[in-house]
Amino acid sequence: MRGIPSLITDIRKKVFTEVARMAYAGKGYEGVDELPYKIVPGDRPLHRESVFLERAIAGERVRLAMGLSLRPADGRHLVSEGMDHAAIAQQYYEPPLINIIPYACHACPTNQYKVSNYCQNCLARSCEKVCPKDAISVRNNRSYIDLDKCIRCGKCAKACPYNAIVHLERPCAASCGMDAIGSDEHGRAVINQDKCVACGQCLVSCPFGAIVDKGQIFQVIQSILQGDQVIAIVAPAFIGQFSGQASPGKLVTAMKQLGFDRTVEVAIGADMCTIEEAKDFMEKVPAEQPYMATSCCPAWHAMIEKLYPSEFDKISMTLTPMVFTARLLKKHFPGCKVVFVGPCAAKKLEAIRETIRSDVDFVLTFEELMGMFEAKDIDWATIEESEGLNEGTAAGRYFAVSGGVAKAVTDLAQKEHPGLEIKTARAEGLRDCRKLMAMAKAGKYKGYLLEGMGCPGGCVAGPGTILPVEKAAKFVEKYSKEAAVASPDESPYRHVGESLD
Repeated sequence: MRGIPSLITDIRKKVFTEVARMAYAGKGYEGVDELPYKIVPGDRPLHRESVFLERAIAGERVRLAMGLSLRPADGRHLVSEGMDHAAIAQQYYEPPLINIIPYACHACPTNQYKVSNYCQNCLARSCEKVCPKDAISVRNNRSYIDLDKCIRCGKCAKACPYNAIVHLERPCAASCGMDAIGSDEHGRAVINQDKCVACGQCLVSCPFGAIVDKGQIFQVIQSILQGDQVIAIVAPAFIGQFSGQASPGKLVTAMKQLGFDRTVEVAIGADMCTIEEAKDFMEKVPAEQPYMATSCCPAWHAMIEKLYPSEFDKISMTLTPMVFTARLLKKHFPGCKVVFVGPCAAKKLEAIRETIRSDVDFVLTFEELMGMFEAKDIDWATIEESEGLNEGTAAGRYFAVSGGVAKAVTDLAQKEHPGLEIKTARAEGLRDCRKLMAMAKAGKYKGYLLEGMGCPGGCVAGPGTILPVEKAAKFVEKYSKEAAVASPDESPYRHVGESLD
């Protein structure tokens, strides 16, 4: 559903916009209890059975957008409850990051096979014949599946000549590569936070918009208003995200109007990451370890830590592009606040690690930043061009697309060592990432560089993006080709990374 405008995307934008407007008003969180009425105006529901339910859900969305936790539904609670604790610029996220609003969940059917009206009551009875558990019989001139007997093998669906048997699976659970989503006693989806790595794929897969991540829009604006030097670092996937009209030069102007001191592209951190990972790989593989996994994707990193702890030391110890860029700015502008802006939900959890908190102060997604643009009435058609973002290389910018990290690292290593062959393997989406790591653990990838991306398609497919994945990838490819230099070893920051690591 990502990239397809819908009522869900409209609601999310309204929430982010209203929270940003409230913050920019400079009166703290005064009026926060009125926001659900602005988001859901009138006296008639738009999409649910009750306007009161819609407002209750909007209230939870507002709280989560401000980094607060869900309220219990068994008592009377104001939207502003606990706001004193959260509505300050220094507030970090409190896990869990990804949340399911219980009364917004539709309790979708879990994994099961059902016979549709397309069943023709044929004589062949192929579905019945192939069922290994005798779970299929004929009732009312149509095949019927006894779900108590069914083992969900899918043989009946494959055997039906009319494709009359459908596989029903909860969209959020189907998208979760960690199998972290189950059901509560009412059949509503719940997240096993011990398994969750905050990739956010469930968030963009729920057709009812019941899954929401926490945000820091309010805190970022508070930091700007209190006079901090707030610097935005934008991930390469930004290109094309904002109505397709936000050129790098226009983005720089718009960010100034939001109150950011300056805007820097994270591609320069990707270049530093490439140099250090290439060096890491050449030194360690195979001399010290059989293979090396890239370090950039926090969901991939967390998946390995949770499911393959014995392989965790095979991940490159190189900093991620976000952290490299942030540390560079903290060095040049002591006391500044750094806001990472990107497509990723998992970056929000990466930023609150104890070793990184001092580097990255806030994380915003493109969706959340769009809410800030809406709050300040940014008009992309008329906004002036500033000097664009010109320091990232083609390789660094291409990190945003699946395969981009491995390509950058191998290209650089081969440039420095002509004739060297480096074998690579990659996976996108956590389910495939798990398969890749299982094979690596079994010794199938000796001498390889492994790239894992938690989102299918790479960073351009992150839950915080606005564009369809294919369109976003084309924008990034074009943007990469427009870079002034191609290789990280030509970057003005090529010797900086080691001092920041």
